[in-house]
Amino acid sequence: MNKTYLKWLLLFVLVAAAGAFFIFDLQQFFNFAYLQARHLEFRDYYAQHTLLTALVYFGVYVLVTALSLPGALVMTIAGGAIFGVIYGTIIVSFASTIGATLAFLAARFILRDFVQNKFTTKLQTINAEMKNNGVFYLFTLRLVPIFPFFMINMVMGLTTIKTWHFFCVSQVAMLLGTLLYVNAGAQLSELQTPADILSWQLLLSFAVLGIFPLLAKKIVSMIKARHVYRGFTRPRHYDYNLVVIGAGAGGLVSAYIGATVKAKTLLIEKHKMGGDCLNSGCVPSKALLKSAQIAALPHQAKKYGFDKIELSYRFSEVMERVQRVIAEVEPHDSVARYRGLGVECEQGEAKIISPYTVQVQGCEHLGENSTLAAKERTVTARNIIIASGATPLVPKLPGLEQVTYYTAETIWQLRERPARMLVLGGGPIGCELAQAFARLGVQVVQLEMGARLLPREDVEVSDFMLRTLRDDGIEVLTEHQALSFGQEGGESFVLCQAKGQARVEEQAHGEELARDEHYPQGELGRRRITFDVALLALGRKATVTGFCGEAMQLELSERGTLQVNEYLQTSYPNIYACGDVVGPYQFTHLAAHQAWYCAVNALFAPVSFKVDYRVVPWCTFTDPEVAHVGLSASEAERLGIAYEVTTYGIDDLDRAITDSEARGFVKVLTVPQRDKVLGATIVGARAGELITEFVSAMKHGIGLNKILGTIHIYPTFAEANKYLAGNWKKAHAPTRALAYLERWHSWRRG
Repeated sequence: MNKTYLKWLLLFVLVAAAGAFFIFDLQQFFNFAYLQARHLEFRDYYAQHTLLTALVYFGVYVLVTALSLPGALVMTIAGGAIFGVIYGTIIVSFASTIGATLAFLAARFILRDFVQNKFTTKLQTINAEMKNNGVFYLFTLRLVPIFPFFMINMVMGLTTIKTWHFFCVSQVAMLLGTLLYVNAGAQLSELQTPADILSWQLLLSFAVLGIFPLLAKKIVSMIKARHVYRGFTRPRHYDYNLVVIGAGAGGLVSAYIGATVKAKTLLIEKHKMGGDCLNSGCVPSKALLKSAQIAALPHQAKKYGFDKIELSYRFSEVMERVQRVIAEVEPHDSVARYRGLGVECEQGEAKIISPYTVQVQGCEHLGENSTLAAKERTVTARNIIIASGATPLVPKLPGLEQVTYYTAETIWQLRERPARMLVLGGGPIGCELAQAFARLGVQVVQLEMGARLLPREDVEVSDFMLRTLRDDGIEVLTEHQALSFGQEGGESFVLCQAKGQARVEEQAHGEELARDEHYPQGELGRRRITFDVALLALGRKATVTGFCGEAMQLELSERGTLQVNEYLQTSYPNIYACGDVVGPYQFTHLAAHQAWYCAVNALFAPVSFKVDYRVVPWCTFTDPEVAHVGLSASEAERLGIAYEVTTYGIDDLDRAITDSEARGFVKVLTVPQRDKVLGATIVGARAGELITEFVSAMKHGIGLNKILGTIHIYPTFAEANKYLAGNWKKAHAPTRALAYLERWHSWRRG
């Protein structure tokens, strides 16, 4: 039988049963006066027909509870009046739980799929919370009588809590209340009204009892903490409120917040202040990309109305400019600035030797006119934040050590322009640097194992990026796997193989092929590519080793990052972690976002906040840029989330046309028939700036209608967002109302 038909049938039966209850005035048998008047008769009947009375009572109670009918309270009191305290408690306890579970299952069968599909995005957080803490929430609700039990049954049925958990928790949590009311029923002759049972003192006691699960949760956490901290001695006094390990984006923000709220803070960095972002990531790469953009102008002369643009430059000077840019930004992350804020800064290798103790090896005070004689220092801290970052991933491929290769961390050492460069990886870093070096006159071949570039984006974005890089002269090979490297005749080469063809599965076999003499293109899908230098842009792995002593063990996740909870606590509650060492995204702005939660939770515990990942934007800074926030279409389909797509082509935008940047698009996902933004992707000039409007819209619940109604300066690239909202409005125009308006205006013309 069709599931939808069964749902309607069950709903009809439930409504009909509830309707009959009221139509035939059955509620008259479920009131306190009726029970008080007839309870002696019921007791006599029970004495003569013990089993039958118990079975009938049990069945009626289950039915009343399952149908969420009024009368459960009177039935419970009746249980005590008829069966006594012991048997009454047993019968009522199981009958109420079974009835509640049936109501729970009915709500789940009829409504849960509809509710979960319609409010998928809103319920993601609730579902995650129910998965982790649903038992505690249900236990609390069952203990507080101000929440109607029938409502709890229905609401819980719409969540993801397991049926067996619902049954067991309900059975235990309702037991105390059941005992109370059954005992009252056993004293029925002394009661005048139900109010004699539910005094305000009793209700207050129940409310106080309702916080027991929360206290129990806290007690469990304390017990776990005692187990974790076993073997470590807690200092009576601490040298610092906060010790931060790592002076990248996450560490700097953590230390900044610590100093701002006047907490004594120590920041330890073993290399350079600013971390990867300043020294080898965001800042140098964007400086190089800008120079590469200028270097591309001679090839775009006709586009801007010039016959020819002559450009003269030295590659070494371009790379030196990158260093000058780093030096210019450096004061923002400098020791001088942070010492001025009140942060103590030390250079050295930090090692956590206990949850409260950090040893700094080879340390020295950072800053001018400041020295530290000791080469090792041990400090105590109430809280520790790990912001150790990540390092470039270097694959274990045969022969790699024979060739000259760089990572995104070491490429900035390059001063002589190579004639040929191999780029491994088709993610954001690979695409950005491949385009930059190609525009600076390097012959670039880019290999990507996957089916497309930028795999986090939608297919049309990947296709756009592929065309863009090829237009810049880059040979892009997707679905190609590097097998081995080697040297022959003074030339470096890589042996790669097209996906789907015969593969080299064993490392030894790969090394054997590397010693072979000929690798004609197309043979078994293999190809040999020669190059001068290789750039490995295969992602980054979290730095999870080197900062813990032998006595400390921090749990790792399946992704190889530090395992943290929703408050960014590690397995030791006073040790937090943020940034690339945690994930789930390796962005500077996300590290700073997490750092706020780390610092605030560490310094103001037990007040704490769960980290919010609902709206995380990012941008790939190629030319043109690719910016994204929220759901992509492919991700929405994978998660089964309903959506509508609205697009706007930037090639139609006036400012883009005037700047000869008329390429790209804006793509927004919305809730069907609503203007609520689920996600946005922008491909085009200044996409990283344009996406901010949609980030704000998602964060603060601003719909496309309000974006459409907001004045945007003309002519600007930001108008693309407004025109996108206009396209959505056109697609949702009230056609019937417009038809009536057309007739009305026609009538007014006479």
